[in-house]
Amino acid sequence: MALPSAVLHISNHILSQLSKAVTRPLFVALQGPQGSGKSFLANLVRSHLSAPPHALNVVVLSIDDLYLTHEELVTLAQRNPDNPLWRGRGQPGTHDVELGSKVLRSLREGKNGIELPRFDKSLFDGEGDRLHLDGTGTIVDSPVDVFIMEGWFMGFYPVSLQELQTKWDGIWAQERQLLGLNDALVGTKDDIADVNEALKGYMEIWEFFDTIVKIEAASSPSSVSPLSMIYKWRLEQEHDMKARNGGKGMTDVAVKLFVDRYIPGYVFFGDGIFRGYVGCSEAENKDMTRIAATPRWLGRSLRIGINEKREVVAVEEF
Repeated sequence: MALPSAVLHISNHILSQLSKAVTRPLFVALQGPQGSGKSFLANLVRSHLSAPPHALNVVVLSIDDLYLTHEELVTLAQRNPDNPLWRGRGQPGTHDVELGSKVLRSLREGKNGIELPRFDKSLFDGEGDRLHLDGTGTIVDSPVDVFIMEGWFMGFYPVSLQELQTKWDGIWAQERQLLGLNDALVGTKDDIADVNEALKGYMEIWEFFDTIVKIEAASSPSSVSPLSMIYKWRLEQEHDMKARNGGKGMTDVAVKLFVDRYIPGYVFFGDGIFRGYVGCSEAENKDMTRIAATPRWLGRSLRIGINEKREVVAVEEF
């Protein structure tokens, strides 16, 4: 069976960047929206590059596996009872950034016996919990050639408060209307500002990455919004899962509400992949001095546009 063309594009991009890399592993971020198939693609890329003639040691980790423990997620929600974005996992602020940095640092230093974190989404009636690092997970030994971390907001950057206000009054107002967003799920401007503040901590992880591959929906005349394809993809995934497990899963309405919670992230933070952080005040700029305002992956990254059937229709370097 032929590999999906997206796998070949990603693999060839990684090989190209690897040939220019001074040190290994090459750190690759893979960003794509819910339902786009990023986890599927990441695993196929690993299999392809691990096999002859490449025979590379490729490690894949989902940012989902860095979620806080169930107890910590509950505490976060209790401390922020009015913020719907933190009622459950998913958003910036619901991950253990320190753990992620520790794992990436160990990989960069070429250490042996690195156990990758695991988050089991089936525990606590679907709320999930991160499993203990007890030696039963995947153990990674050096040398690692390529490390891929995939996730829906990989590479997203926080914005200045002025930029947040501009987007709130402009594109956010438009998207809320076009997508029929549920205000009770997408939060207030202050709620989004809290997530924005939490996202600053993730720069500690982003600074490891040499290159990023962005999977996105190609523009379609029939789409009311560039983001509307996410709902279609995620709904297809749910229908497929229910067809295989006897009907267990979310209703179509529940899937819509599920995706609604993620839309603020795309609107407010998604273009940070291309432009980094845009500050506006001296105080805010000082707050961001410890991180790179401009992503280090610019000039060596890949953008892949896919249609509603997840077929590649556009490829662009950036």
